Amino acid sequence: MAIKIRLKRMGAKKKPFYRVVVADSRMPRDGRFIEEIGYYNPLTDPIEVKINEEKASDWLKKGAIPTDTVKYLFKNLGILPDNKKTEEQEIKSEE
Repeated sequence: MAIKIRLKRMGAKKKPFYRVVVADSRMPRDGRFIEEIGYYNPLTDPIEVKINEEKASDWLKKGAIPTDTVKYLFKNLGILPDNKKTEEQEIKSEE
């Protein structure tokens, strides 16, 4: 069973609001989910994102795979570390 961390669309037409949920990858986008771990509102200024970091990191340790958008949100919040090495780190590792 593949577990994903993804966005569930809520809100009215032309006014999206998203919940960050943990769901089986075979379920529909807005269908059944295992747990809600936060929300994301792209229409406010500044963009409003609230994610329970403890639950998110727990699910990541269990093997849940975040979608691209959720991965971007996690990196901005510092939940998911940036795996890109800087040039300085690459030079040091080569030596």
